[in-house]
Parts: sequence; structure tokens; C-alpha cells
Amino acid sequence: MTAAVARLDEDDWERLAEIRLRALRSDPEAFASSLAREELFREQHWRMRLRSSPWWLVTEEGSEAVGLACLIEEPGSPSTDRHVVALWVAPEARRRGVGTALLDAVEREALGAGAETLSLWVREDNAAALRLYDGLGFEPTGERHPVPGHDGLVELRYVRALVPGSAATA
Repeated sequence: MTAAVARLDEDDWERLAEIRLRALRSDPEAFASSLAREELFREQHWRMRLRSSPWWLVTEEGSEAVGLACLIEEPGSPSTDRHVVALWVAPEARRRGVGTALLDAVEREALGAGAETLSLWVREDNAAALRLYDGLGFEPTGERHPVPGHDGLVELRYVRALVPGSAATA
């Protein structure tokens, strides 16, 4: 099946809201936010998100959106780093290249912004995500912190050096 990656703009706020809320319903433990919190967001908040950071979604031929990702400058990180947040792939689309396509798009954006590294946090118990990141050359930094509200669970920071002309699929 062919997947199409599209960068969202501010007028796509309803699409962002729809897939983000779907992601929070499907995999609430994967995010630092909650469905209850984001269901309260109004149009202005969704538009602000799209103005402040680039977001992408993936659609597959004949289906609704099946993937989402955002790229930010993480507070406290070097100016040469870009950070992936809100990466999600619908359960029915996993292991079909959707995550790789999203990371490819964010990598191109990061390189265009002059970034030298791409980083992210991932729960240590998320085996599928760890396989994806390991397979794409992300490496653990050794940084870790507890997952708020989940006693005993830890998030790990991963980073990947960016090389101009490369792609996540290389």
C-alpha cells in the first residue's frame, strides 16, 4: 500500500485534532499528555500548535490518516538538535513503513534548519518503537527519566547524527 506524507498547515487544524485525539485514544500511555486534556483544546490551540512547530501526517491509499509526528526545538537542548515528539502510527498500519516515512520527513526538515542531530524520548517498554529507532541508527544517550504518573516506568533519550544528503531510510 502506498503511503503519502503531508506537512500540515494552520488550516489543517481539524485534521491534526482528529488524528491526535485518535492517537491518545489508541495509545494513551505513549504520550506525555492525556485525552481528557486535549479534548478540551479549542481551534485556537490546535492552530497555535501548527504555527509553532511543523507537523506531518501519513495517509495510505483509501484510508484515513495512519501516522503523525511533530518536530520541535526541545528546551535545554543544543541549537543544533531537533526533537521528535508525538510520533504515532495507527495499530493497523504498524510495520509497514509509516514510522520510517515520518522520520524521513522530520529529518529533511531538521537538516533544512541546519540541525546536526535528531533526538527523541521513548519508553523503555515500547519494544516496537525501540526496534524502529535502533534500525534507523538512533542510539541511546544514557539519559533517562521516570514517566510521570507511571511508577517504575522510564523514558530513554535517543539521538541520531544527521548527515546532509542522507535520509532516515538510508
